[in-house]
Amino acid sequence: MTMTQSSETSTSSGVEPVIKVDGVSRWFGNVVSVSDVSFEVYPGITGLLGPNGAGKTTLLRMITGLASPSEGTVLTFGEPVRDNPELYRRIGVMSEHEAVYNFLTGREFVEFAARIRGVADVRNAAAEAIENVGLGFAADRKMTGYSRGMKQRMRLAATIVHDPELLILDEPLNGADPRQRVHFQNLLRGLADQGRTIFVSSHILEEVEALADRVLLIVNGKLAASGDYRSIRAALNERPYHVRIVCSDPRTLASGLVKLDEVDAVNIDPDGALIAQSRNVLALQMALPKLSLESNVRLLRVEPLDDSLESVFSYLVG
Repeated sequence: MTMTQSSETSTSSGVEPVIKVDGVSRWFGNVVSVSDVSFEVYPGITGLLGPNGAGKTTLLRMITGLASPSEGTVLTFGEPVRDNPELYRRIGVMSEHEAVYNFLTGREFVEFAARIRGVADVRNAAAEAIENVGLGFAADRKMTGYSRGMKQRMRLAATIVHDPELLILDEPLNGADPRQRVHFQNLLRGLADQGRTIFVSSHILEEVEALADRVLLIVNGKLAASGDYRSIRAALNERPYHVRIVCSDPRTLASGLVKLDEVDAVNIDPDGALIAQSRNVLALQMALPKLSLESNVRLLRVEPLDDSLESVFSYLVG
């Protein structure tokens, strides 16, 4: 299934996009990695999602200037990003597989990043970046002793040390434990609140759902959907919603549910819960109380099963 949902909000109205991808394709011989993709990215947090092999990494390489499109254009801050050193100073890039130098301390690693980016006050900039990622206590330890999550956070410090306006992060949460993930999410939200643009690629759907203002879904090299994930799910009208209903008498309620116009099908789970399929959940939610009274059945819980990015993603990929 292929569906594109345009969802530019009023906050981006009249504002020039930070990233503009226009009709971009990239192929390697006879293999098409990215096919005619167009979208715009504005200040805030945008999540890029897609299964392995969908073309996410190729797309990021073109956005960061590491590769050229076979067709189409990529503009960052209104300029071509390829071979544009001055533009690179405004961008912070954290790739998925970049290594760290284990013989350096965390502070030396971040100061090295500051120097190659031409930061004037290397020492203070590095100290501030390290504190921002919560690793001041480990700054003077060799990175060989860091956990994978700590290395990821120190890499993030090196990415933000030159105070970039745009952050492009590829799978930045790999190896982080739950506490570190929460800290990382709070840090990104703080950076976004300062007016920065953050473009995050990740396969951890629930985290992007909680973090991103906007979601781009890439499937088979094409832009399958874009926008708020709930808006995307609402646009999938060919797929019914699934609603889980826990009640005192499942069979009696099921016999009433199948008669409703709002309900396409009803199944009973092994645990006794009802799974109703509906293309109009709002109407179903309004009809349920009346039906339960008429059937003398007590409702215990009603919850949609499709109101998550995971469900949207599985539908689009399927």
